[in-house]
Amino acid sequence: MSAQAYHSLDQLPGTLTVFPLPGVVLFPHYQLPLNIFEPRYLNMVDDAMAGNRLIGMVQSTGGNPQKPDLAGIGCAGRITSYSETDDGRYLITLAGIARFRIVQELDVTTPYRQVRPDWSAYADDLRPEMDEGLPARALLIATLREYAAGQDMDADWSAVEVAPFHALIHALAAGSPFSVMEKQALLEAATLKDRADMLITLLKMDSAGPEGGTLQ
Repeated sequence: MSAQAYHSLDQLPGTLTVFPLPGVVLFPHYQLPLNIFEPRYLNMVDDAMAGNRLIGMVQSTGGNPQKPDLAGIGCAGRITSYSETDDGRYLITLAGIARFRIVQELDVTTPYRQVRPDWSAYADDLRPEMDEGLPARALLIATLREYAAGQDMDADWSAVEVAPFHALIHALAAGSPFSVMEKQALLEAATLKDRADMLITLLKMDSAGPEGGTLQ
């Protein structure tokens, strides 16, 4: 099943492998390249490739480095590209599918962790086109133009103008120099409009400089 073939929550699994990677947040419909080298996660990729190819990216929140605490909400992605290097690493790309809430971490014998996910609040992640054309789009692009001008950044504005709203939001959320806490807050925003509003706020705060503060 391709990443685009998930149309209902019923298609998503009741058990999910999770990959707690500090500083990395996956968003729905965003492509995340990963370099896998730790043995337990090489094993994780092997098993995912032999199964449904799904891996849940979850932010670690401290605790034991070998088994860190997990944020309550993550995003599942499907492996859409895979290659192996001469030194045994895996280079994969995850395509974000949908967010999930961790209901329970499972007692497993695998070297990697697995959870029971709750997908029920995130059906709209499978239907991003429903939020196209929101008024927030124009404000987000205007704010982005102001931010880029202040940072002396260039952009392909013709591509920005025609990009799907969800693709624009998630590219900005993943690629902008926000803190991990801020990116996690963007992931947890209930709707695409909420995420756009938060992005606008973050861009304005970043443009204002250090005194603008950070999102808590």
